Amino acid sequence: MTSHTVSVVICAHTMDRRDDIEAAVASVTAQTRPADELLLIIDYNDELLAEAKRIADGVAKCTVVPNAGPKGLSGARNTGTELASSDVVAYLDDDATAKPDWLASLVEPFADDSVVAVGGWAVPHWDTAEPDWFPPEYNWVVGCSHRGLPTTRTEVRNVIGCNMAFRRQPVLDAGGFDTGLGRTANRPLGCEETELCIRLRQADPSATVLLEPSAVINHRVPQARTRWRYFFDRCRAEGNSKAYVVGLVGSDDGLASERSYVTSVLPKATVNAIAGIPRQPKASIGRAVAIVGGLAVTSGGFAEMKIRATMASRQKESE
Repeated sequence: MTSHTVSVVICAHTMDRRDDIEAAVASVTAQTRPADELLLIIDYNDELLAEAKRIADGVAKCTVVPNAGPKGLSGARNTGTELASSDVVAYLDDDATAKPDWLASLVEPFADDSVVAVGGWAVPHWDTAEPDWFPPEYNWVVGCSHRGLPTTRTEVRNVIGCNMAFRRQPVLDAGGFDTGLGRTANRPLGCEETELCIRLRQADPSATVLLEPSAVINHRVPQARTRWRYFFDRCRAEGNSKAYVVGLVGSDDGLASERSYVTSVLPKATVNAIAGIPRQPKASIGRAVAIVGGLAVTSGGFAEMKIRATMASRQKESE
């Protein structure tokens, strides 16, 4: 079995998550399989950069550096990847905490040389009560693993961004995460990890991407993310992001997982919600509305971005 060195990268951008960052760092230092290094990448925030250095003071093998790339999550992740000295780079969100055996479970599949990326499982950690109307099939709205995903180690199209690891060299060879994606305060586009997984597989069809559900993190969900407005805003942004990804990698790969999700997972979820109406009318009706409405808004966001891209292309041709 090959033994790999592992760097953990945490990217952060706001002082609002100062305590979350400290908790994330503490969870990494408590791993049963210690990280060979921890890189805390700060995205264009000098105040947070100074505070992060205070958090890291006394933490073994922890380095704090500013994002050296374009502003946003992709630029920060690329900075961490480039600076990492290990064979494998694991990424943990700054508002998440890892279970003690997270890193050991996440890295173990890399013993297979064909494995290029491994994603773990993200459990929502609600600051307040989970809304009765919120469908578990939409946990991706709050950055967590959703109902309908495999529950055992399985080959998948892409990993989840808050809890993932990549073999470092293939990522560097591929040019890293696409900086046209990766959220900023003014740009809601995500799915950069999806696009990278697809690109790696297109470059090397023998490469394997795995879901390892035993690599568990808790991902914080603040109260602001339990509201209907956030739910639908996030669905629209997901549609926008998927359209951008399709424009880069094509619809066959770009929508492969979404087709089965829409045709299998969501219909079953809708039936289950409707079936619960006699027992919990408010919760069940709300959940059914969220499922159907979420799909409609996500689809609308997809169409919106495709129209924008078409109009931009035509304008460029006419210039």
